[in-house]
Amino acid sequence: MKAIIATGGFAATDPRAFREEDRPVPEPAGHDILVRIEAVGVNPVDTKVFSRLAAGQEKILGWDARGIVTACGPEARRFSPGRAVFYAGDLNRDGSNAAYQLVDERLVGPAPASLPPAQAAGLPLTSVTAWEGLFDRLGFTPAENANTGKSLLVIGGAGGVGSMLIQLAAWAGITVAATAGRPESAAWCRELGAALVVDRTDLPRRMADAGMPHAQAIFCTTHAQEHWQAMAEILAPQGAICLIDDPAQPLDITLFKSKSARICWEFMYTRSLFQTGDMARQGEILESVARLIDAGRLRTTVGQTVEGLSAQTVREAHLRQLTGKMVGKQVIML
Repeated sequence: MKAIIATGGFAATDPRAFREEDRPVPEPAGHDILVRIEAVGVNPVDTKVFSRLAAGQEKILGWDARGIVTACGPEARRFSPGRAVFYAGDLNRDGSNAAYQLVDERLVGPAPASLPPAQAAGLPLTSVTAWEGLFDRLGFTPAENANTGKSLLVIGGAGGVGSMLIQLAAWAGITVAATAGRPESAAWCRELGAALVVDRTDLPRRMADAGMPHAQAIFCTTHAQEHWQAMAEILAPQGAICLIDDPAQPLDITLFKSKSARICWEFMYTRSLFQTGDMARQGEILESVARLIDAGRLRTTVGQTVEGLSAQTVREAHLRQLTGKMVGKQVIML
C-alpha cells in the first residue's frame, strides 16, 4: 500500500522530510478494523508530532480520516466490511496518510450519510475535541437548547476546533462570543452561530463593549499564555476554563483563586493513550456528531480540499497549517 513517511530532523520544506513508500497492508487483530482510506484531514497535531520526531525517526502522520471498512479483528463487533466510517485514531499508532489503516473500532463512528468523503474527513478530531471540552470537561449539557442563559467565550473561533465549538455550543443553547483577527474569520464565526465576535487584542475591553463583560466559561484553543490575564478578568465567578494548546512556560493559576475557577485540559487522545475504560465514548461522540450533521444541525468546517495523497501534497498541507491562518480545515483526497 502507499504510505507517506515523515522523517524527523528535517525542516518540512526539505525533500527528505516526507517521502512515499510501499508497505504491506496490515492485518486487524483484537478490536481493530482495517479501513481503506478515502480522505484524510490535516490538523495542528500533525505539525506538532512532526516537530517532535527525533532525527531519523519515521512516522506515518495523519489523525483524521473517512474510509471504508475492509476487514475486522476477532473482537470487533460494531462494524462490518463495506461500512463507511470516520475517526481521529490513536497517536501511538500509524496515522491516516496511507491507503489503509488499522484503528480500534471503539474510537470510530459511522460516517455521516449526507456528506461526501472529503467533507466528513475534516470532522472527527475537531468534533471530539469540541464535544469533550464542552460537555465532558466544562460540564455543559449535551442536548439541544439545554443551556439557555449560559455563556461561553471561544478564543480562536475560526480554527478547526473553534469552528466546531461555536456550532455545538449554539446547538446546545449557549450564547457564544468568539475572537477573530481578520474580517473573513469574523464572518466565518458569525455564520457558524457566534452571537458576538471580537478582536483578540484587549479582550476585556472589547468584551465589555460588545455587551458581555463576563463569560461563565472560556474555551481557549490557542495562545493561552498571551490571553491568561485577560481570561482571569473575563471569567465569571465560579466559572471554568478549558485549554488545549501548549503554553511555552508555566502559568500563574493564582490569578483565578478569588473566582473559585475550575481550570481543565482537553486532549482527545487521553482515552486512547491510556486505554481508559470509557474509550468507547469517542465512538459514541462521533455517532452523535454524524446524526447532527445528517439532521442539518451541524455543518462541515472543511475550507480546502486537495486531490491526491503524495509526499508533495502532505508537505504543502503541512506548510499551510504552520502559517496559523487557516480558516476551517484542509483535507487530502486519496
